[in-house]
Amino acid sequence: MRVLIIRLSALGDIVHALPLAENARRAGATVGWACEDRFRVLLEDNPNIDELFVADTRRWRRNPVATGVRRQLRDLTDALAAFAPDWTIDAQGLWKSAFLARAARAPVAAFSFRERREPGSALLADHLVRPPEGVRHIVDKNLALLAPTGIPVRRRSPDARYLLARQDPEAAAFVAGQPVPYAVFHPGAGRPEKVWGADRLAAVARKLQDERGLSPVISWGPGDEPLAERMTKKLPEARRVPPLSLRGLARVVAGASLFVGGDTGPLHLADALGAPTLGLFGPHDRGRNEPSRNGPYRGTAVRYTASTSPDEVVRRALEVLERPRDPA
Repeated sequence: MRVLIIRLSALGDIVHALPLAENARRAGATVGWACEDRFRVLLEDNPNIDELFVADTRRWRRNPVATGVRRQLRDLTDALAAFAPDWTIDAQGLWKSAFLARAARAPVAAFSFRERREPGSALLADHLVRPPEGVRHIVDKNLALLAPTGIPVRRRSPDARYLLARQDPEAAAFVAGQPVPYAVFHPGAGRPEKVWGADRLAAVARKLQDERGLSPVISWGPGDEPLAERMTKKLPEARRVPPLSLRGLARVVAGASLFVGGDTGPLHLADALGAPTLGLFGPHDRGRNEPSRNGPYRGTAVRYTASTSPDEVVRRALEVLERPRDPA
């Protein structure tokens, strides 16, 4: 059997879909995956993926009629068809993913209308899947997409430890100079309303340093620079992670005794690397961003309100630290 997975973005969502490839491979399938160019590093060393197909939908949207864009799109759709899958799994549920899934010319298993961000795109699927009643987490919902293919689910937890197979000199140098044990704190998020606050997170880091000797490390991504700078001012002894590839970030995160952050890609990456994780979900995290749906799959999620104190988050962090480390 040959299986093509369409999950183009983003970091956390791709991590949540990793068990699709692992279970397909365990069943003996040859696996292909289509993703955005900026996330190829997350998948190119995955031992469960035989062929990686790279899209650049950002470029397509900027200038959809450009000759280069038309050629790139044609080359990609030709490559998907040449892969000749027996099944295509659209794990994204958008028009762009549905279009690429259909281009592979195989039966498409995809989420039903109610489970998609762009419901109309379900018209391009052949087998619409509605996850069983009571299934909440997106990882388990994704795995329901295997049902039409007949592939059994033998492994549920996302596993990204393959990212550690290759060395990243800059990340290795950072880790070598980092006092241990250490905790990684990620103050940023994709949207402003999902940010708990750099000052509060700094207070948590300070208390964990005092009570458990955890040296604070500040993680950040594009657009997070002001928050990282504010945390640095509150914690002058903390080290900020340098600009790293996803592989390098994985190396730093995997060595942490704790990762604390909001509903962000790095949180889910840390969880898939087996690091103890504490996810912070605010009052705006409802529906598709509920902790029960999008929280760390192995780790712990805490919902905060305007009155949640750093002491309360520290208490939950200490509970996470007391548990035996759950390997990925």
